[in-house]
Amino acid sequence: MARKLALFDLDNTLLAGDSDHAWGEFLIAKRLVDESSHRLTNDRFYQQYRDGVLDIHGYVNFTLQPILGLDAAQREALHREFMAQAVTRLFLAKADALVAEHRNAGDLTIIITATNEFITRPIADRFQVDHLIATDLEMKAGYFTGKIRGTPCYQSGKVDKLKQWLMTGAPDLRIEDAVFYSDSINDLPLLERVGTPMVVDPDDRLRATATTRGWEIISLR
Repeated sequence: MARKLALFDLDNTLLAGDSDHAWGEFLIAKRLVDESSHRLTNDRFYQQYRDGVLDIHGYVNFTLQPILGLDAAQREALHREFMAQAVTRLFLAKADALVAEHRNAGDLTIIITATNEFITRPIADRFQVDHLIATDLEMKAGYFTGKIRGTPCYQSGKVDKLKQWLMTGAPDLRIEDAVFYSDSINDLPLLERVGTPMVVDPDDRLRATATTRGWEIISLR
């Protein structure tokens, strides 16, 4: 059988929560930021995302500000703590089984997420997917600048980045033949492009859209 393209959103789809928001709470717990002001801003950005109006450039800068002075080894050490203290409890047995099912079928598995590559790379490695397409980060001399490199992997940007990657990474596969699992109305542009949109524990707006269009709704919780 020909391999298929299996696409997975990450936050609130494969994970029982949002890794970007959890990162902010982790920084608060580590006392690396001011609790009240950081939580207020973190929650405000998260609500923007849920409303479909996220200032992703502002959010990425906010997310990275506390670690701009850390080198690669320091960032990796901090992320290991983040995984152990905040992310591990967000993993879902049904999500692991779903990814494994596609992987065992020989499908090309890709996590495609608006969350930045620093936060999501170790999580994608944990799921053992073939590739991660995330919001890429600008670096200078080994340090993050707080800016996005290239196209943000958000809303229609997900479609653009996926198309760019497929041109060289898997030219035999087409978006129109793919299956895509997502919870968020922000992913409507990509859900509308794939052959099999799969709606997972959706937000209210996506649930309404999926119901109207007859898209399958599943739960991994």
